[in-house]
Amino acid sequence: MKLATAIISLLLAASVAADGTSHIRRSRRVNQDSSCMEITALGVLGGPVTDIGLAQSSTLVTYGTVADDCTSGVKLMFDIGRGAVTNLSKKWNFGTKDIDAIFITHIHSDHVNDLSIFLQNLWHFNGSPVDIVCSQDAQVTGSDGVTRTMSCQQLVEHIDDPFTASGEIAQRRAENAARNAEGPSGLANTVLFAPAEEPEVVWSSGGVQVKAIRTNHVGGSAAYRVDTPAGSVVISGDASNDSGDPTARPYSTSDQVELLANGADVLVHAVIHPSALRSAPGEPGLPEAIYNRQSTAQDVGAMAQRLGTADLILTHQIPPVGSNRFQNLLNKNDYRQIIADDGGYTGTVLVATDMDSIRIPKNQS
Repeated sequence: MKLATAIISLLLAASVAADGTSHIRRSRRVNQDSSCMEITALGVLGGPVTDIGLAQSSTLVTYGTVADDCTSGVKLMFDIGRGAVTNLSKKWNFGTKDIDAIFITHIHSDHVNDLSIFLQNLWHFNGSPVDIVCSQDAQVTGSDGVTRTMSCQQLVEHIDDPFTASGEIAQRRAENAARNAEGPSGLANTVLFAPAEEPEVVWSSGGVQVKAIRTNHVGGSAAYRVDTPAGSVVISGDASNDSGDPTARPYSTSDQVELLANGADVLVHAVIHPSALRSAPGEPGLPEAIYNRQSTAQDVGAMAQRLGTADLILTHQIPPVGSNRFQNLLNKNDYRQIIADDGGYTGTVLVATDMDSIRIPKNQS
Protein backbone atom coordinates (compact mmCIF):
# COMPACT_ATOMS: atom_id res chain seq x y z
CA MET A 1 0.00 0.00 0.00
CA LYS A 2 2.79 2.40 0.94
CA LEU A 3 4.62 1.50 -2.29
CA ALA A 4 1.51 2.19 -4.39
CA THR A 5 1.02 5.54 -2.71
CA ALA A 6 4.63 6.48 -3.39
CA ILE A 7 4.32 5.52 -7.07
CA ILE A 8 1.12 7.55 -7.48
CA SER A 9 2.78 10.56 -5.84
CA LEU A 10 5.71 10.36 -8.23
CA LEU A 11 3.42 10.08 -11.24
CA LEU A 12 1.46 13.13 -10.14
CA ALA A 13 4.64 15.13 -9.60
CA ALA A 14 6.30 14.21 -12.90
CA SER A 15 5.75 15.49 -16.41
CA VAL A 16 7.41 14.49 -19.66
CA ALA A 17 8.63 17.15 -22.04
CA ALA A 18 8.26 16.93 -25.80
CA ASP A 19 11.85 15.71 -26.09
CA GLY A 20 11.14 12.84 -23.70
CA THR A 21 13.02 14.41 -20.80
CA SER A 22 11.32 13.89 -17.46
CA HIS A 23 10.81 16.94 -15.26
CA ILE A 24 9.79 16.72 -11.61
CA ARG A 25 7.48 19.50 -10.42
CA ARG A 26 8.30 20.39 -6.85
CA SER A 27 5.97 22.48 -4.76
CA ARG A 28 7.60 25.79 -3.85
CA ARG A 29 7.18 26.80 -0.24
CA VAL A 30 7.10 30.59 -0.14
CA ASN A 31 8.89 32.23 2.77
CA GLN A 32 6.16 34.23 4.49
CA ASP A 33 8.76 36.65 5.86
CA SER A 34 10.04 37.54 2.38
CA SER A 35 9.53 41.14 1.33
CA CYS A 36 7.34 42.00 -1.63
CA MET A 37 5.88 44.96 -3.45
CA GLU A 38 2.56 45.23 -5.27
CA ILE A 39 1.60 47.80 -7.89
CA THR A 40 -2.14 48.30 -8.44
CA ALA A 41 -3.82 50.43 -11.10
CA LEU A 42 -6.52 52.24 -9.13
CA GLY A 43 -7.49 54.24 -12.21
CA VAL A 44 -6.39 54.10 -15.86
CA LEU A 45 -8.54 56.73 -17.57
CA GLY A 46 -6.67 59.63 -19.17
CA GLY A 47 -8.14 63.10 -19.54
CA PRO A 48 -11.00 65.06 -17.94
CA VAL A 49 -13.64 62.71 -19.37
CA THR A 50 -16.02 59.99 -18.24
CA ASP A 51 -15.60 56.74 -20.11
CA ILE A 52 -17.02 53.23 -19.60
CA GLY A 53 -17.07 53.54 -15.81
CA LEU A 54 -13.30 53.79 -15.36
CA ALA A 55 -11.52 55.76 -12.66
CA GLN A 56 -9.02 58.44 -13.59
CA SER A 57 -5.26 58.20 -13.15
CA SER A 58 -4.02 56.65 -9.90
CA THR A 59 -1.49 53.98 -8.98
CA LEU A 60 -1.15 52.31 -5.58
CA VAL A 61 2.24 50.94 -4.49
CA THR A 62 2.38 48.83 -1.33
CA TYR A 63 5.36 47.18 0.32
CA GLY A 64 5.54 44.59 3.09
CA THR A 65 5.90 40.84 3.50
CA VAL A 66 4.26 37.86 1.84
CA ALA A 67 2.44 37.06 5.08
CA ASP A 68 0.56 40.38 4.99
CA ASP A 69 0.05 40.59 1.22
CA CYS A 70 2.80 43.20 0.81
CA THR A 71 1.02 45.77 2.98
CA SER A 72 2.77 46.02 6.36
CA GLY A 73 5.44 48.47 5.21
CA VAL A 74 4.16 51.49 3.32
CA LYS A 75 1.16 52.32 1.14
CA LEU A 76 1.69 55.05 -1.43
CA MET A 77 -0.66 56.61 -3.97
CA PHE A 78 0.63 58.19 -7.16
CA ASP A 79 -1.97 60.63 -8.49
CA ILE A 80 -5.52 60.56 -7.26
CA GLY A 81 -7.98 61.09 -10.09
CA ARG A 82 -11.76 60.71 -9.89
CA GLY A 83 -12.78 57.28 -8.57
CA ALA A 84 -9.40 56.49 -7.02
CA VAL A 85 -10.63 56.68 -3.41
CA THR A 86 -13.56 54.36 -4.15
CA ASN A 87 -11.21 51.86 -5.78
CA LEU A 88 -8.81 52.19 -2.86
CA SER A 89 -11.55 50.82 -0.62
CA LYS A 90 -11.81 47.76 -2.88
CA LYS A 91 -8.16 46.88 -2.23
CA TRP A 92 -8.23 44.92 1.03
CA ASN A 93 -10.78 47.50 2.22
CA PHE A 94 -8.09 50.15 2.50
CA GLY A 95 -9.21 53.52 3.79
CA THR A 96 -7.70 56.98 3.70
CA LYS A 97 -6.10 56.41 7.12
CA ASP A 98 -4.01 53.58 5.63
CA ILE A 99 -2.14 55.76 3.13
CA ASP A 100 1.30 57.08 4.08
CA ALA A 101 1.76 59.57 1.24
CA ILE A 102 0.22 60.83 -2.00
CA PHE A 103 2.50 61.86 -4.88
CA ILE A 104 1.19 64.18 -7.60
CA THR A 105 2.80 64.01 -11.05
CA HIS A 106 1.18 67.25 -12.24
CA ILE A 107 -1.73 69.57 -11.58
CA HIS A 108 -4.34 68.38 -14.08
CA SER A 109 -7.82 67.53 -12.85
CA ASP A 110 -7.72 63.90 -14.01
CA HIS A 111 -4.77 63.39 -11.65
CA VAL A 112 -6.09 65.23 -8.57
CA ASN A 113 -9.91 65.18 -8.63
CA ASP A 114 -10.21 62.80 -5.66
CA LEU A 115 -7.74 64.65 -3.44
CA SER A 116 -10.64 66.65 -2.03
CA ILE A 117 -12.62 63.47 -1.31
CA PHE A 118 -9.57 61.84 0.29
CA LEU A 119 -8.89 64.76 2.65
CA GLN A 120 -12.56 65.21 3.53
CA ASN A 121 -12.83 61.55 4.46
CA LEU A 122 -9.62 61.66 6.48
CA TRP A 123 -10.84 64.78 8.30
CA HIS A 124 -14.36 63.47 8.92
CA PHE A 125 -13.00 60.36 10.69
CA ASN A 126 -10.30 62.23 12.64
CA GLY A 127 -7.35 60.84 10.73
CA SER A 128 -3.74 61.94 11.07
CA PRO A 129 -1.99 64.26 8.58
CA VAL A 130 -0.83 62.67 5.33
CA ASP A 131 2.13 63.71 3.17
CA ILE A 132 1.16 65.29 -0.16
CA VAL A 133 4.33 65.30 -2.27
CA CYS A 134 4.39 67.53 -5.34
CA SER A 135 6.41 70.15 -7.17
CA GLN A 136 6.91 73.78 -6.25
CA ASP A 137 5.01 76.48 -8.13
CA ALA A 138 5.89 76.53 -11.83
CA GLN A 139 5.53 79.42 -14.25
CA VAL A 140 4.08 78.44 -17.61
CA THR A 141 3.82 80.62 -20.70
CA GLY A 142 1.04 79.51 -23.00
CA SER A 143 0.71 79.78 -26.76
CA ASP A 144 -1.14 83.05 -26.15
CA GLY A 145 1.99 84.53 -24.57
CA VAL A 146 0.41 84.78 -21.11
CA THR A 147 2.42 83.43 -18.14
CA ARG A 148 0.45 81.47 -15.56
CA THR A 149 1.29 79.59 -12.37
CA MET A 150 0.73 75.87 -11.87
CA SER A 151 0.52 75.43 -8.10
CA CYS A 152 0.08 72.24 -6.12
CA GLN A 153 0.37 74.26 -2.92
CA GLN A 154 -2.55 76.50 -3.87
CA LEU A 155 -4.61 73.47 -4.87
CA VAL A 156 -4.13 71.93 -1.43
CA GLU A 157 -4.59 75.14 0.55
CA HIS A 158 -7.88 75.96 -1.20
CA ILE A 159 -9.26 72.45 -1.54
CA ASP A 160 -11.82 73.11 1.23
CA ASP A 161 -13.07 76.40 -0.19
CA PRO A 162 -16.39 75.20 -1.69
CA PHE A 163 -17.30 73.34 1.50
CA THR A 164 -16.24 76.20 3.73
CA ALA A 165 -18.29 78.63 1.65
CA SER A 166 -21.30 76.31 1.72
CA GLY A 167 -21.12 76.05 5.52
CA GLU A 168 -20.51 72.30 5.60
CA ILE A 169 -17.13 72.48 7.35
CA ALA A 170 -18.51 74.63 10.19
CA GLN A 171 -21.60 72.44 10.50
CA ARG A 172 -19.58 69.23 10.74
CA ARG A 173 -17.16 70.74 13.27
CA ALA A 174 -20.16 71.69 15.40
CA GLU A 175 -21.09 67.99 15.40
CA ASN A 176 -17.59 66.91 16.41
CA ALA A 177 -15.18 69.48 17.83
CA ALA A 178 -12.35 66.93 17.68
CA ARG A 179 -12.14 67.44 13.93
CA ASN A 180 -9.19 69.52 12.80
CA ALA A 181 -10.06 73.21 13.16
CA GLU A 182 -8.36 74.04 9.84
CA GLY A 183 -10.67 71.71 7.94
CA PRO A 184 -9.59 68.90 5.59
CA SER A 185 -6.68 70.91 4.18
CA GLY A 186 -5.23 71.02 7.69
CA LEU A 187 -4.48 67.30 7.37
CA ALA A 188 -2.35 67.80 4.26
CA ASN A 189 1.35 67.90 5.05
CA THR A 190 2.49 69.38 1.75
CA VAL A 191 6.04 68.34 0.79
CA LEU A 192 7.26 70.53 -2.06
CA PHE A 193 10.29 69.93 -4.26
CA ALA A 194 11.85 71.50 -7.33
CA PRO A 195 11.88 68.89 -10.13
CA ALA A 196 15.47 68.46 -11.34
CA GLU A 197 17.21 66.95 -14.37
CA GLU A 198 18.63 64.14 -12.24
CA PRO A 199 16.72 61.82 -9.88
CA GLU A 200 16.48 63.23 -6.36
CA VAL A 201 15.07 61.68 -3.18
CA VAL A 202 11.83 63.43 -2.18
CA TRP A 203 10.44 61.00 0.43
CA SER A 204 11.59 57.98 2.43
CA SER A 205 10.35 55.71 5.20
CA GLY A 206 11.33 52.31 6.59
CA GLY A 207 13.73 51.27 3.86
CA VAL A 208 11.49 52.64 1.09
CA GLN A 209 12.78 55.57 -0.94
CA VAL A 210 10.97 57.69 -3.53
CA LYS A 211 12.88 59.71 -6.11
CA ALA A 212 11.55 62.32 -8.55
CA ILE A 213 12.73 63.84 -11.81
CA ARG A 214 11.46 66.68 -13.99
CA THR A 215 9.37 65.73 -17.01
CA ASN A 216 7.79 67.50 -19.95
CA HIS A 217 3.99 67.79 -20.04
CA VAL A 218 2.91 70.92 -18.18
CA GLY A 219 4.73 73.14 -15.72
CA GLY A 220 5.85 71.29 -12.61
CA SER A 221 5.44 67.80 -14.09
CA ALA A 222 7.45 65.01 -12.49
CA ALA A 223 7.91 61.24 -12.64
CA TYR A 224 8.59 59.08 -9.59
CA ARG A 225 10.59 55.99 -8.73
CA VAL A 226 9.94 53.78 -5.69
CA ASP A 227 12.87 51.68 -4.47
CA THR A 228 12.20 48.95 -1.91
CA PRO A 229 14.16 45.88 -0.77
CA ALA A 230 11.75 43.84 -2.93
CA GLY A 231 12.27 45.81 -6.14
CA SER A 232 11.66 49.08 -7.95
CA VAL A 233 8.87 50.71 -9.94
CA VAL A 234 8.72 53.94 -11.96
CA ILE A 235 5.52 55.95 -12.51
CA SER A 236 5.83 58.21 -15.56
CA GLY A 237 2.88 60.55 -15.18
CA ASP A 238 2.00 62.03 -18.58
CA ALA A 239 5.64 62.57 -19.56
CA SER A 240 6.67 63.17 -23.16
CA ASN A 241 9.75 64.29 -25.07
CA ASP A 242 11.12 67.78 -24.41
CA SER A 243 11.38 68.76 -28.05
CA GLY A 244 8.88 71.42 -29.06
CA ASP A 245 8.96 70.16 -32.65
CA PRO A 246 7.49 66.63 -32.91
CA THR A 247 8.95 66.23 -36.40
CA ALA A 248 12.49 66.82 -35.10
CA ARG A 249 12.48 64.50 -32.10
CA PRO A 250 13.62 60.88 -32.39
CA TYR A 251 10.79 59.59 -30.18
CA SER A 252 7.88 60.87 -28.09
CA THR A 253 9.01 59.44 -24.73
CA SER A 254 10.89 61.32 -22.02
CA ASP A 255 14.66 61.07 -21.66
CA GLN A 256 14.22 61.94 -17.99
CA VAL A 257 11.85 59.02 -17.39
CA GLU A 258 14.27 56.73 -19.20
CA LEU A 259 17.07 57.90 -16.89
CA LEU A 260 14.88 57.42 -13.82
CA ALA A 261 13.76 53.95 -14.93
CA ASN A 262 17.24 52.54 -15.48
CA GLY A 263 17.37 49.22 -13.61
CA ALA A 264 13.74 49.34 -12.44
CA ASP A 265 11.71 46.13 -12.37
CA VAL A 266 8.39 47.68 -13.42
CA LEU A 267 7.52 50.71 -15.55
CA VAL A 268 4.04 52.22 -15.21
CA HIS A 269 3.60 54.48 -18.23
CA ALA A 270 0.88 56.64 -19.73
CA VAL A 271 0.19 55.81 -23.36
CA ILE A 272 -1.65 57.15 -26.38
CA HIS A 273 -2.79 55.05 -29.35
CA PRO A 274 -2.23 56.34 -32.92
CA SER A 275 -5.99 56.20 -33.54
CA ALA A 276 -6.39 59.06 -31.05
CA LEU A 277 -4.86 61.57 -33.47
CA ARG A 278 -7.43 63.63 -35.35
CA SER A 279 -7.05 62.96 -39.07
CA ALA A 280 -8.73 66.18 -40.20
CA PRO A 281 -10.53 69.18 -38.68
CA GLY A 282 -13.96 68.15 -37.41
CA GLU A 283 -13.03 64.47 -37.27
CA PRO A 284 -12.95 62.46 -34.00
CA GLY A 285 -9.68 62.49 -32.11
CA LEU A 286 -7.23 64.87 -30.51
CA PRO A 287 -5.53 67.83 -32.20
CA GLU A 288 -1.79 67.48 -32.78
CA ALA A 289 -0.82 69.88 -29.98
CA ILE A 290 -2.51 67.69 -27.35
CA TYR A 291 -1.57 64.38 -28.99
CA ASN A 292 2.10 65.37 -29.02
CA ARG A 293 2.10 66.02 -25.25
CA GLN A 294 1.74 62.26 -24.72
CA SER A 295 3.97 59.22 -25.32
CA THR A 296 2.91 56.91 -28.14
CA ALA A 297 2.46 53.18 -27.61
CA GLN A 298 5.24 52.37 -30.09
CA ASP A 299 7.75 54.64 -28.36
CA VAL A 300 6.82 53.43 -24.86
CA GLY A 301 7.50 49.87 -26.01
CA ALA A 302 10.82 50.86 -27.57
CA MET A 303 11.93 52.66 -24.39
CA ALA A 304 11.00 49.70 -22.18
CA GLN A 305 13.00 47.43 -24.50
CA ARG A 306 16.05 49.72 -24.35
CA LEU A 307 15.82 49.67 -20.57
CA GLY A 308 15.35 45.91 -20.37
CA THR A 309 12.36 46.41 -18.07
CA ALA A 310 10.74 43.10 -17.17
CA ASP A 311 7.18 44.40 -16.75
CA LEU A 312 5.41 47.28 -18.47
CA ILE A 313 2.05 48.52 -17.18
CA LEU A 314 0.08 50.73 -19.57
CA THR A 315 -2.13 53.29 -17.86
CA HIS A 316 -3.71 56.67 -18.66
CA GLN A 317 -4.71 55.03 -21.94
CA ILE A 318 -5.99 57.37 -24.64
CA PRO A 319 -8.38 55.94 -25.62
CA PRO A 320 -8.96 53.27 -22.96
CA VAL A 321 -9.63 49.68 -23.92
CA GLY A 322 -13.32 49.16 -24.68
CA SER A 323 -14.05 52.82 -25.40
CA ASN A 324 -15.35 54.13 -28.70
CA ARG A 325 -14.51 57.73 -27.83
CA PHE A 326 -12.76 58.22 -31.17
CA GLN A 327 -15.05 55.81 -33.07
CA ASN A 328 -12.38 53.13 -33.00
CA LEU A 329 -13.09 50.43 -30.42
CA LEU A 330 -9.79 49.07 -29.11
CA ASN A 331 -9.00 45.87 -27.25
CA LYS A 332 -5.91 44.98 -25.21
CA ASN A 333 -4.24 43.26 -28.15
CA ASP A 334 -4.38 46.50 -30.15
CA TYR A 335 -2.04 48.06 -27.59
CA ARG A 336 0.07 44.93 -27.11
CA GLN A 337 0.62 44.57 -30.85
CA ILE A 338 2.00 48.08 -31.24
CA ILE A 339 4.15 47.73 -28.11
CA ALA A 340 5.65 44.44 -29.37
CA ASP A 341 5.61 44.71 -33.17
CA ASP A 342 6.34 48.40 -33.65
CA GLY A 343 8.11 49.09 -30.36
CA GLY A 344 10.02 45.80 -30.25
CA TYR A 345 9.31 45.18 -26.57
CA THR A 346 9.77 41.54 -25.53
CA GLY A 347 8.87 41.78 -21.84
CA THR A 348 5.49 41.35 -20.15
CA VAL A 349 2.82 43.94 -20.98
CA LEU A 350 -0.16 44.61 -18.73
CA VAL A 351 -2.72 46.77 -20.52
CA ALA A 352 -4.26 47.73 -17.23
CA THR A 353 -7.85 48.24 -16.29
CA ASP A 354 -8.98 49.42 -12.87
CA MET A 355 -7.68 47.20 -10.02
CA ASP A 356 -5.20 45.19 -12.13
CA SER A 357 -1.97 44.55 -10.24
CA ILE A 358 1.54 43.10 -10.43
CA ARG A 359 3.50 41.72 -7.48
CA ILE A 360 7.28 41.53 -7.32
CA PRO A 361 9.23 39.37 -6.88
CA LYS A 362 6.83 37.30 -8.97
CA ASN A 363 7.44 34.08 -7.05
CA GLN A 364 6.37 35.67 -3.76
CA SER A 365 2.65 34.93 -3.97
